[in-house]
Amino acid sequence: MSLHNFKNWTDDLSEEDEKHPVLFIGHGSPMNGIEDNEFSQTWAKMGKEIARPKAVLVISAHWLTRGTHITAMEAPKTIHDFGGFPQALFDVQYPAKGSPELAEDVSKLITSTNVGLDHDWGLDHGTWTVVRHMYPDADIPVLQLSIDYGMPPQYHYNLAKEIAALRKKGVLIIGSGNMVHNLRMVDWRKLNEPDYGFDWAIEMNSIFKEKIGNGDHKALVDYQNLNKAATLAIPTPDHYYPLLYSLGLQDNKDSVSFFNDRMVGGSLNMTSVKIG
Repeated sequence: MSLHNFKNWTDDLSEEDEKHPVLFIGHGSPMNGIEDNEFSQTWAKMGKEIARPKAVLVISAHWLTRGTHITAMEAPKTIHDFGGFPQALFDVQYPAKGSPELAEDVSKLITSTNVGLDHDWGLDHGTWTVVRHMYPDADIPVLQLSIDYGMPPQYHYNLAKEIAALRKKGVLIIGSGNMVHNLRMVDWRKLNEPDYGFDWAIEMNSIFKEKIGNGDHKALVDYQNLNKAATLAIPTPDHYYPLLYSLGLQDNKDSVSFFNDRMVGGSLNMTSVKIG
C-alpha cells in the first residue's frame, strides 16, 4: 500500500519520537459538556498534560453506520443528538475544523474494508462534549470515525490496529463511550449521590479494569462470555465498542492508567483509560 498521500499530509510534521497516547473516555451525560464538574475538569487537565496533537480522531458511540465512514468535510457541524436537556446545551457550538486530507489518508490506511468519506455527519455529543473541555479554543482539526454496527467485536478491535501509524503522526485517537451503560436501569433518584453503583455494575467495573490492566484483550473482545453481569453492563454494544478501538491501538510498550473512575446512577460508569 502506498502512503504517499498520508506522507503529504504530514510533510510539515516531523515524525514524533514518542507516540501519542490513546484515550478511552467515559463521556456520560451530555450535560458534562457544559458543566464544571469532576469529569470535565479531568478532561481539561488531560488536554493540558498530554502533548498537543495536530488533529483529533474520535470513535464515538453515537455514530453507528452500515459500513465504516470518516468525516471528510472542512467544517463539521456541531450535532445536538439528544432531547430533554436545557437550552444552554443546545446553544453550544464547537467550531473545530475538519481535515479532508487526513480523512482521505486514513481511508487509505484502512485496507480491510472500504471507508466512506462522509460530508453529512459532523461532531456528535460523544465527541464535542469531551473535546471542547480538552481544547476549548477549537483550534485543532477534529474528525470522527464511525462504528459499523453490523460487525462483530473482533472487527472493531482489528480495524483499530490499521490506524496505529497515526499515533506517531501527531493524531490523538479517542474512543468515547461507557463500559457500563444501562440506561433502562438508572436510579434517577441517586444521580447526585457520589459514586453510587449497583453491585453488578461495581463488579463489572472491577473486571473491566482488571482485564485492561492485565492486557487481556481477548476476554474483553469476547465480553459476552465474561459473566452474567456483562449482559447488564452492556445490554447493547454501542457504548462498549469505542473501548475496543482504544485497546486495539495499544502495543506491548504502552502503560495503562485509569481516570474518572466513578459510578453514576447505579448502572453507569465514567471509568476512562489512558494508554501510553
